[in-house]
Amino acid sequence: MEPSAKTNLGKSSTSSNYNDYHVNNDEENQHWSYAMQLASSSVLPMVMQAVVELDVLEIMAEAGPGTHLSVLEIVSRIPTRNPDATAMLDRMLQLLANHSVLTCSVQPTSAVVINNSSGSSDGGRRLYGLAPVAQYFVRNKDGVSLRPLMSMLQDKVFMDSWYELKGAFVDGGIPFNRVHGTHAFAYCGKDPRFNDVFNKAMCDHTNIVIRKILESYKGFEQLKHLVDVGGGLGVALNIITSKYPSIKGINFDLPHVIQHAPTYPGVEHVGGDMFVSVPKGDAIFMKWILHDWSDDHCLELLKNCHKALPENGKVIVVEGIVPLAPPDNTMAAASAAAKVISQIDMIMLTQNTGGMERTQPEFQALAAEAGFTGIRFECFASNFCVMEFYK
Repeated sequence: MEPSAKTNLGKSSTSSNYNDYHVNNDEENQHWSYAMQLASSSVLPMVMQAVVELDVLEIMAEAGPGTHLSVLEIVSRIPTRNPDATAMLDRMLQLLANHSVLTCSVQPTSAVVINNSSGSSDGGRRLYGLAPVAQYFVRNKDGVSLRPLMSMLQDKVFMDSWYELKGAFVDGGIPFNRVHGTHAFAYCGKDPRFNDVFNKAMCDHTNIVIRKILESYKGFEQLKHLVDVGGGLGVALNIITSKYPSIKGINFDLPHVIQHAPTYPGVEHVGGDMFVSVPKGDAIFMKWILHDWSDDHCLELLKNCHKALPENGKVIVVEGIVPLAPPDNTMAAASAAAKVISQIDMIMLTQNTGGMERTQPEFQALAAEAGFTGIRFECFASNFCVMEFYK
């Protein structure tokens, strides 16, 4: 310890001591800290994934709102043969608390204990609770969360693609294809395990987003027949038709996807290729479909949608919107949304042929070139924009 940071070893160190001696708020130090955070940025998602797989957040949620648990209380609920499990978990949860995924408080104790196996240090016992963001990784009343999406993105099938990003830049090709020898959607048809991982991720994410959209978007109210193109297992249509039972839904996707779709009242599952033709309906719904494909593929798909629609029909598109320039960091919500969209754009770059997130002008250009007379940006929900391409 440097002389200027000398402290009394007989007394517990407080947070003010830490701030006084270890946190330098000058600009250079902030840049250095951010650089180190970037250099070690793979740590957070990997620890988060392990904590989620261990059901730690579910255990904390079951304790009730606002409850704080010690690591001993949490570990007592997790099967483990590791005598160091408590100390390991405490360190993992400290990381999540530092990233505001969890809250952390220190319960004073009489003994001075350093780095023991109970989550105590220097006379205090750490207690952890769920911060607001953690709720999205805990199953909600509908039994869904972002946990499956994170598991898919952390799956080795996806992760291996990142190691080919530089190679794809230098030599061409799609990182996913370079690793697996086939397109991401074709791969799902060959790997039943990953197909289940993918479908679960899409189902839970869709469940969350569609319910949020239905709180503000009213564009389904007058429809009689709705086609969900790329609808997966039919989750979106099931939620929409449950709110609007007069709608007859057609869930349209690849045959290897449709074969796993459960039966829903008022929903017909149809297998096919959207680049060949699309079933007819009053409106066509597409969530997170256009971002999977190049402009040429999107135009081909949108023209098929245009043919399948009646006069005054519309395509309801749910996608992220890329800002023309990164928002100022002082605009917290806009900055956070822009970071998410940029990250998803990089996922598209590594996984799909020509896949990308787009700006408002780029969506307007696609709609016009596909033959639609206009586009309306109706509302935003969960960082997604609901757009209508009308015939």
